[in-house]
Amino acid sequence: MSEEAVEAVERSMVRLRRGMSRQRLGKAAIREHNLPVDVQVLHVVDVIDEGPDDAGQEMSVGLVAARLGVDASRGSRIVAEAVKLGYVRRVASQEDGRRIHLELTDAGRRVVDATRRTRHEHFAKAMGGWTDAERAEFARLLARFVHTYEG
Repeated sequence: MSEEAVEAVERSMVRLRRGMSRQRLGKAAIREHNLPVDVQVLHVVDVIDEGPDDAGQEMSVGLVAARLGVDASRGSRIVAEAVKLGYVRRVASQEDGRRIHLELTDAGRRVVDATRRTRHEHFAKAMGGWTDAERAEFARLLARFVHTYEG
């Protein structure tokens, strides 16, 4: 394995993480689509839109908190804000009526759709000079990297 290539990937990922930590795309989506939400609520609806990790699993506050990398109490507060704003609803579990799972409302789905359009436009612009083959190869390799990294 080329140390030079690994170092180049590491540096690029650090730059990408820095850009993401500034929440540039979330703020752009809020601005471009005039969304009446803050970036944390965008993250919640994105996570809920991703769905559970495994078949039979339901979206819970705990799973949202884990994906956002926050403690359970912070996750609960952010989810409560998303519920209060009408983007998420709490629903009794089909598996166990004592448990609650989370799902998007129609308003939440519109926020997700608007956010996706913004990300799509920004990513398409970043790859504007690439060929279709380069885009396809990058998509394949990035998906493979993420799968291996998370696995």
